[in-house]
Amino acid sequence: MTRERPDAAASASLWERDEEITAVLHAVDSLCADRSSSGGLLMFEGEAGLGKTALLAEARRIAERRGCTVWSARGGEFLRSVPFHVVRQLLQPALVRLHPEEIRDYLGDWYGIAGPALGIAEPSARHPDPQGVCDGLVAAVSRLAGREWPLVLLIDDAHWADEETLRWLAALSGRLAELSALMVVTRRPGEAEGTGAVLLDRVAAAAGVRTLAALSPEATAGLTRAALGAHADAPFCREVWAVTGGNPYDTVELLAKVRDSDLQPVEARAGDLRALGGSARGGGVIARLEDLGVDATRFAWAVAVLGPGMGVDLAARLATMPREDALRSIQQLREARILRETDPVTACGGDELEFVHPLIATAVYDSIPDALRTAMHGIAAQLVTDAGLGAAAASRHLLKVHPEADGELVEQLRRAAREHLAVGAPDAARRCLERALEEPPPPEVHAQVLYELGCATLLTAPATTVEHLKAALSMPGLDDDTRVDAVRRLSQALLHNNQLREAVRTVQLEAARHEPGPTRLRLHAVQYMWEGLHAGEAVTRDRRERLAALAAACTGRDNSERALLILRGFDAMTRGENAEEVVELCDRALVDGRLAPGLGWTDTEWGIELLLMLAGTYTYCDRLDRAEALYQEGVHAYERAGWSGGHLALAHAYVGLAHRRRGRLAQAEESLRRSLRIAERVGRGLPLYWTATCSLVDTLLARGQVDEAWETAERHDFVPPYPSTIVMPDPRCIRGRLLLAAGRTEEGVAELEAAGQAAAVRGHHNPVLVPWAADLARALAGVDPDRAAALAARVRRHAERFGTDTAVGEALRCAAALETGERAVRLAARAAARLETSPCRYEHAAARVELGILSGSVEELDRGRELARSCGADGLVAQADRMLQTVRG
Repeated sequence: MTRERPDAAASASLWERDEEITAVLHAVDSLCADRSSSGGLLMFEGEAGLGKTALLAEARRIAERRGCTVWSARGGEFLRSVPFHVVRQLLQPALVRLHPEEIRDYLGDWYGIAGPALGIAEPSARHPDPQGVCDGLVAAVSRLAGREWPLVLLIDDAHWADEETLRWLAALSGRLAELSALMVVTRRPGEAEGTGAVLLDRVAAAAGVRTLAALSPEATAGLTRAALGAHADAPFCREVWAVTGGNPYDTVELLAKVRDSDLQPVEARAGDLRALGGSARGGGVIARLEDLGVDATRFAWAVAVLGPGMGVDLAARLATMPREDALRSIQQLREARILRETDPVTACGGDELEFVHPLIATAVYDSIPDALRTAMHGIAAQLVTDAGLGAAAASRHLLKVHPEADGELVEQLRRAAREHLAVGAPDAARRCLERALEEPPPPEVHAQVLYELGCATLLTAPATTVEHLKAALSMPGLDDDTRVDAVRRLSQALLHNNQLREAVRTVQLEAARHEPGPTRLRLHAVQYMWEGLHAGEAVTRDRRERLAALAAACTGRDNSERALLILRGFDAMTRGENAEEVVELCDRALVDGRLAPGLGWTDTEWGIELLLMLAGTYTYCDRLDRAEALYQEGVHAYERAGWSGGHLALAHAYVGLAHRRRGRLAQAEESLRRSLRIAERVGRGLPLYWTATCSLVDTLLARGQVDEAWETAERHDFVPPYPSTIVMPDPRCIRGRLLLAAGRTEEGVAELEAAGQAAAVRGHHNPVLVPWAADLARALAGVDPDRAAALAARVRRHAERFGTDTAVGEALRCAAALETGERAVRLAARAAARLETSPCRYEHAAARVELGILSGSVEELDRGRELARSCGADGLVAQADRMLQTVRG
């Protein structure tokens, strides 16, 4: 049904939009029901001119009539390189109206993280984590939605939104139901590219896209008669539809031209419509513009180059005309339907400049001669800088300037890159630095630009980072500290790119350039850190001996020495050396029991890997109090800094590991599932994803939830091939344990044997860290008792060497499982007694239940059952209950 409107021509884009408007009405009604109502997401898709913007305007009217707060923003074809451009349009006006203290109250801990991205707070010295910034922006909407309820967010032309905004929009789309906010988004199909297209498709999947159709011939006829009069005859109306294809924008423009030319709407004049139709787009628009004269044309060009939001004065300066002439041009352009009339509701002092339609903006921009357009971008960059808007705001213009070996332009782009990094936009920084290289930079700063580019791409493109940092290191121009840092970052990128041997070789070669001293020691520490993370055979010969010799001379007087002590402690722990000596090494790396300055969780010089090695060593040496303190410190540090990506995922995973070792299985499961939710956003297949999945499967098995453990393994791809870096707990061992629990004994045995071979290659003999031998001994007890006994003896030998209560108690449990009669009972009793002094309550509970089963002791079964219940080990509880029924029956 066609909607009739008092001003039908003005609302042409709403003809035949009943279904879409009804969807908006229902969504707004649902939102306004009460403060606890769920929010929602609507997306309308259509080609240019089909009325997406008009539909959003109608959504605004509907929402405002219901008393909603409405915020709006739109993407711009030539503004996609400006990070956070659209989200700033959306949220910044609402925030700047608040008192600064109100903003701090509403954003809370996210103020220093999301504030710089929104342009309402100064960035800190530390570069924020982009995922943390995204989460902070989601939190900003969450907190403001409660204050502004009912809140409606409108985003037009999302296909032209910047990538940072689209990342936020994708994250927000999954949270709207719980935020009590409605978002309505429009896009053109096929316009977004690359990562932006993927993100926008994710939003579309959450919304369910409604595609706008062109007007029918009947609607076009109704619109024609509403605009020109009821006397417009049918053949004329059909020709209007044929010329415009039912596109509302083209139809309105064509009918306006018909009115302007006094063309009679009759069949005899229908043939003139095609000539008039050409003026609605492209060359027709430009001809219309040129008819207005040189001043109006030059001013329209200036507006097209600057983009929206820059104001009359800046456009006048770019067009090189007095303000009075600029105002006259604006009036001409508005009368010619090229610039939009000022909206008194949204305009700031009547200084808003915006084209009537994006099609016109594109046509005007493309009409500027290439050389002149490039020159105008260069002038615009200077004007924006002189206006105090910052290098980042000017950078989108600098990206358009032709390379001319301009050293000042290189410095401007470097400043812009630093500003982008400071607000959490590394991709924007990368674009600036890549453009600086095209200039090219002066020889004395060329290496520095390459180094900065390598730093900007480290987390997002390791292969590209390798290329840039190698080039930087091959040139003169880096001071010693920067060069060493470049080597460290290069080796890290090589490691992430699965080029471990080259990573180690790179560090070795740089170390050989330096005399013995702190720098060389630091490089050795980096080398041993990467080798320590490798799950395969050692990259360099005699690694353990050389690391031990270096650490023996360390007193912990600086962070390089502290790093070597940690690395030596971790290596000794994995090898199963005496745990007391291992702990003493790690303690020497601390300062008054705490991490030294420069070795904190958010310090980037050494990275998270070193601290996870330290905490992991404490974990498997039964010093869980120290490990837990470190893990919790990491979580708090990342949350305060807004690092909500891979670092936070790993921190939660290791908190879960500590809970698992403590026997707090429910808490472990909660932390590990939280870690996996974060890890899913970062990407599957990464070591952090394996860490969370492996620990979760192990925890579910300990809880007796075998089916859930198997389903989790399937859902999260917990299958070979395994990662090339060390994962704790050992994935081969846990998968072998899972296969045995699922009744796939032959596969489980093969997996545990492979785990043993891999551990032997690496020299990992800690029976708690890699418990393959104990599990394999139990699996082989009934079919190959001799081999099972040999494996149990091996476990006990290594456990005695390591010396922790957990290791020895677990070895005794294994030995008891292979025996019968009184000997089995005695070994089980010794295992339970030893594990009673261990911090690992689940293992103690298991030992008590096993002792009760072997001895038939109700007291031991009751004790084991209560311990298992306190751990959340439902499988052990059920096992004890069955035995208690048998004994008491």
